[in-house]
Amino acid sequence: MAFVFASISPVLGKSPISSYIAASALSNPQRLQDLVQQAKALYEAGRLVEAQDVLLHVLQQYQVLGDKLNQAMTLSNLALVYQQRGMFVEATRAINDSLQVLNTQTKQHLQLGQTLEIQGNLQFEQGQAQQALKTWQRAEAIYTEIGARSGITSSRINQAQALQVLGFYRRALAMLTEAGRNLESQPDSLTKAVELRALGDALQLTGDLEQSRQVLQKSLETAMRLQSPQEISATLLSLGNTARIQQDNQNAIAFYQQAITKNPSPLTKVQAQINLLDVLLDTQQWSAAQSLLPSISTELSSLPLSQITVYTKIHFAQSLMKQRNRECVDAQQCLNYTNGGAVINNTKYQAYEIAQILASAVKQAKTLGDRRAESYAIGTLGRLYEQDKQWLNAQKLTQEALLLAQAINAPDIAYNWHWQLGRLLKQHGDILGAIAAYDTAVDELRSLRNDLVAVNRDVQFSFKESVEPVYRESVALLLQSQGEKLSEETLDKARQRIEALQLAQLDNFFREACLNVTKVVLDKVVDQDNPTAAIIYPIILKDQLQVIVKLPKQPLHHYSVNKSQTEMESILGQLRYYLTEPDAIEEVQSLSRQVYSWLIQPIESELQRTNVNTLVFVLDGALRNVPMAVLYNGKQYLIEKYAVALNLGLQLQKPKPLAQEKLQVLAGGLVNPPPNFQQFSPLPEIESEFNLIAKAGVSTTKLLDQDFTSKTLSGKINSTPFNVIHLATHGQFSSRSEDTFVLAADGPINVTDFDLLLRHRDERRPEAIELLVLSACQTAAGDNRATLGLAGVAVRAGARSTLASLWNVGDRSTAILIGEFYRELVEAKVTKAEALRRAQVKLMQKHSNYNRPGYWGAYVLVGNWL
Repeated sequence: MAFVFASISPVLGKSPISSYIAASALSNPQRLQDLVQQAKALYEAGRLVEAQDVLLHVLQQYQVLGDKLNQAMTLSNLALVYQQRGMFVEATRAINDSLQVLNTQTKQHLQLGQTLEIQGNLQFEQGQAQQALKTWQRAEAIYTEIGARSGITSSRINQAQALQVLGFYRRALAMLTEAGRNLESQPDSLTKAVELRALGDALQLTGDLEQSRQVLQKSLETAMRLQSPQEISATLLSLGNTARIQQDNQNAIAFYQQAITKNPSPLTKVQAQINLLDVLLDTQQWSAAQSLLPSISTELSSLPLSQITVYTKIHFAQSLMKQRNRECVDAQQCLNYTNGGAVINNTKYQAYEIAQILASAVKQAKTLGDRRAESYAIGTLGRLYEQDKQWLNAQKLTQEALLLAQAINAPDIAYNWHWQLGRLLKQHGDILGAIAAYDTAVDELRSLRNDLVAVNRDVQFSFKESVEPVYRESVALLLQSQGEKLSEETLDKARQRIEALQLAQLDNFFREACLNVTKVVLDKVVDQDNPTAAIIYPIILKDQLQVIVKLPKQPLHHYSVNKSQTEMESILGQLRYYLTEPDAIEEVQSLSRQVYSWLIQPIESELQRTNVNTLVFVLDGALRNVPMAVLYNGKQYLIEKYAVALNLGLQLQKPKPLAQEKLQVLAGGLVNPPPNFQQFSPLPEIESEFNLIAKAGVSTTKLLDQDFTSKTLSGKINSTPFNVIHLATHGQFSSRSEDTFVLAADGPINVTDFDLLLRHRDERRPEAIELLVLSACQTAAGDNRATLGLAGVAVRAGARSTLASLWNVGDRSTAILIGEFYRELVEAKVTKAEALRRAQVKLMQKHSNYNRPGYWGAYVLVGNWL
C-alpha cells in the first residue's frame, strides 16, 4: 500500500469553507465572525480537532440565535472537518442536516450548490460514484441558474472524476477539456489558480499527463502573478507528481525542490520532501536522500493532528521499508540491512524506529476516529513485522487491519491485507489457508476494476508492485500445492488467473476498465473448430517457468522448467537484442534454442502424435518481447513447421475463419513522416506494398500521404465497405498508452482514439473488422513491457485479428512479405496464421537478402488465427 501527497483539497482542489466563511461574515455578530475565521485558520493548518471544537461551539450559538442559514453553513463546514478526519458517518449526518435546513430557505442557491459539492465529495470518497455524479450534476444546475462560473467549473471537474471511475473515459476527458477552456478565459484570481491545479490533478488521474503538465504550468503562472507562495508550492508539488508518473525524474526532483523552498505550508513542505526522498532513492542518489531525513523527521513531529498527517507518516515509513527490502549490489553505495536497520550512508533507521512512526500513526488515527487510516497504519506495521520475519505478530496485526477494512467496506484496502495474510499463512505452512486468502484478494481486485484504475493513479501506486504480484504469487501457490500431478481444476484455475492478470494489465494500460467482455473459451475452439491447433500458456514465476498446454480433445497438460525469472529475462533480453543485429545469427540461434527447450521440446512428441500444425501462445511477461516464430531446434525454426499466433487469453468476438470472407481492404499509408516526427525514416516502398496487395486480387481503397489523415480515415471508415484495415505507416507500441500510436499526415493517432474512429462504423455495421494490419510499427526503445501496447491496439481496434511488426524492418522486405500474405489468403484460402507462416518461410527461403530472422521474424499475429 502506498500514498502520495498533493496539497489539501477537500473538494478536489477547492475548499468551500473559505466561501462559507466569506458569506457568513456578512450577517454574523463580530464574535462569531472571529470564531469562524479561527476555525478556518485551524482547518487550513490541519488542526482538525481544534477546528471541530470551535465550529461545534459556533453551531450551538447559531442555534440559540435561531439563525438557520448560518446553522446550515456551519454544519457544512463541520462536514468538511469530519471528512478530513475520516469520520464519514458524522460528516454525512452533518451535510444532510445542512441540506435539510437549506431546503427550507429561499434564494440561497449559492450555499445550496456548495453544500451539494461537499455531499458529492463525501459520496465519492465512500465509493458511491454514481450518487456523487448525480449530486454534482445537481450542483452544476444550481450554479448555472445563478451564473456562478467558478462553481460550474469545480462541479464539472468533480463530475469528470466520477465519470472516470464509472468507466466513461471519453466523457470525463471532454468535460475536463471544456473546464480548462472556461478557466483560461477567467481573470487571474486565487480561485482560478486553485481550480487549474485541481484540473491538472484530475487530468493526471485520467492519464493525460502532457495535458496535466500544461494545465499545472498555467496554474503555476497564475499563482506567481498573484504572488501566492502557498499556492505556488502546492502547484509545484503537483507538477512534480506528474513528472514522476511520466518517469521524468530530473524534472520531478527540480519541482519538489522548488516546492520545498517557496515558503510552503508545513504540510506541503513535508509532502514534497517525502516525494523527493522517494525519487532520490529510486535513482540511487544516496547522499542527497540522506540529507533529507533529519528535516523530514523534524517536520513530521511538528505537524498537527489530522488525517493527512497520519497518511504522511505512513508514507514516510513505507519509503524506509521499501529501501530495507531492496537487495543491494554495492553495500557501500546503497542501503544495507545490518541488524534489521535501513542505512542511507550513515543515517540508520532501525525497524523499531520505523515501528514507532507507524505506532504514532495508529494512535493518531484512533484519536481521529478514522478507521480507514487506522487500517492502513496497522496493516503497514504488520508488513514491517513480516519483513523482520516476526510472523505471529505480523499475522495478528494483519488480521486486525483486515477486520477494520471489512468493517468499513473498503476492498481497496482489504485486498492488500488478504494478500499479506496469504503470504504469512504460506510461511506457517498453511497452504490451503494461503490459497483461500489469495483467492479473496484476487476476487476483491476484480470487483474493484474501475475504482482501482481511476483512484490509484498516484505517483506511489505501482501496478507492477501492488497488483501483479497478487496474481503471480497466487498462481505459484496453486501450481506448487499438489506436487507434479495437478488436477484439471487446479490447472484451469491457474490459467484463468493469468488471463485475469492480462485483463487487469490492459485496464491499467488504458487507465479505465474498458474491457467488459464475454470470453470465448479457447479450449472449445481447439476441440471443435480447429482440432489441429494447440494452446500454450507459459507462466513466469520467480523461481521457475510453469507451462500449461491444451492439446485437441485432451485434458490440460502441465510441465515446469527450473529457470528463475531473472535468468529467463536475461536470455530473452539478449535474444530480443540480437534479433535486430545484422551479424548475430549464431547468437540468435543459440539463445532461441534455449527458449525452444523451455516451451516446445517437452511436448514435441505430443504435438506430432496429435497432428498439430498451429501453435497459439498466450504469452506472459518478457516472453511477449520475442516472436515465437524464431524459436530454433538446432535444425529449423519453429515457423518452418508450425503456424504461430498469439492470443491475449480472452476473445472479444467468436473466432471466425477469414477464408469465408471476400477481402475488402481500407489502406492508409505515409511515405514521409510529419515534420515533428523526423526520428522515423521515410517508407518509399509503401506504394509497392499497396500494388502487391492489389495484385493478390484484393479490393483496396487507398489513402496515401496527404490523403491519409485521421479525418479522412474516419470518413472512409464511415462510408466505405471493408473488413480489413491496413496501415502502412510508422507506429510505436509502448507500455504507456499515451506513447502508443500510428502516424498519419496530420500527426499521431493514439491507441485510445482507435475506438473513437471505429465507433460510428460499428453503429452502422455490426459486423467485425476481421483484420487490422500495422506493417511498419515498432516497440518503444528501452521499454521491456512495450508489447502491452500491441495488445492494447489489438483490443482497442475491436478487430478479430491484428498483424503487426515488433521492430522496424526494411520496407522492401515488408512489401514482399505482406503481398505474399494476402496472396495466400486469397488463393490458398488458408487461415491467417498459415498465410503468415507461408509468407515468412518464402521470405526466408526464396529471398537471400532477407533470410535473417530480423526480417521475417518481426511479424506477429494477435487474436483469431483462423
